[in-house]
Amino acid sequence: MDDSPTVSVRKATPDDAKTLVDLILELAAYEKLLDEAEPSVELLEEHLSEEALTGCEALLAETERDTAVGFALFFHNYSTFQTNAGLYLEDLFVRPTYREEGIGRALLQRVAQIALERGCRRIDWAVLDWNEEAITFYEALGAESLDDWTTMRLDEEAIEEVAALSTSPTV
Repeated sequence: MDDSPTVSVRKATPDDAKTLVDLILELAAYEKLLDEAEPSVELLEEHLSEEALTGCEALLAETERDTAVGFALFFHNYSTFQTNAGLYLEDLFVRPTYREEGIGRALLQRVAQIALERGCRRIDWAVLDWNEEAITFYEALGAESLDDWTTMRLDEEAIEEVAALSTSPTV
C-alpha cells in the first residue's frame, strides 16, 4: 500500500503569503543562502495580487490536510530573438521529506501548462551549480543547460549607482 500523501497544486493567493515566506526561508536554508533571504509577507501579499505590476505568480503544492509541501514562483519575461513572451521560474522547491513523490514534476508541469495556455515559447530558470539533484531532475524532463551564458545581477546599491551615473550620450 502506498503511504504517500495525496498532493494537489493550486494557484497561490495573497492570503498564502505567510505560507510562501515560510517555504522561501526553507529554500534559502537548503541553498545555504539564509543570510541573504529577507522575504516580506506584506510585500508578497501585494505582489501576488491580480493588480500588481510585478506579475509575480505562485503555485502551492498541498497535502489533503492543506499542509504546504512545495511551491513554484514565476513571472513573465520576454525574448527579443523570438519576439515572444516566456516564463521565468524564479524558484521551485519541495520540502525534502516530500521529494521523490512527483511533487516537483507536478509543479513544473503546471507551470508548463500555464506557459502553453499563454502562448509562451520557453521557460527559463537558474540552478545552483552544486545542486546536482535538481540539475538531474530538470535534465530528465528535457531541460538543457545554457553553459555559454553567465548570470549577471545588479543589487540594490548597484542599481542606485547606475541610475545616478552622469552620462553624455554621443549623438
